[in-house]
Amino acid sequence: MARARVLFALLPAVMLACTHPRLGPSEMSNSQFISEDEIQASRESTAYDVIHKLRGNFLSYRGETSFDKSKSQPYPTVYVDGQEFGPISALRSIPASEISTIRLYRSWEATTKFGTGNMGGVIAISTRQ
Repeated sequence: MARARVLFALLPAVMLACTHPRLGPSEMSNSQFISEDEIQASRESTAYDVIHKLRGNFLSYRGETSFDKSKSQPYPTVYVDGQEFGPISALRSIPASEISTIRLYRSWEATTKFGTGNMGGVIAISTRQ
């Protein structure tokens, strides 16, 4: 009987020790956000180079997004200051020195924020004002 009490007393501690720590909002968003400090520290010259160096997953192929291949957008669309700027190749024309932040919106977030037609997601760039 005493063993059972000890076992039940230790059970919550053992269960807590086996769980994974939960990420807070700031840690989760870091995988989808590049700050101005990170951009400057990267010492890269274009938005594409910054993203490639710091968060290469932003540039990854997302797979077909439609059965109609002519409408499929497997790569994120680039937005600058809330306006559509172009395909992912447009990142090469944006100087890193003018960027304040870069954020990746996954497809469902992009649809909510920017409307339909962004099934590959959105790379949103905010410039210094």
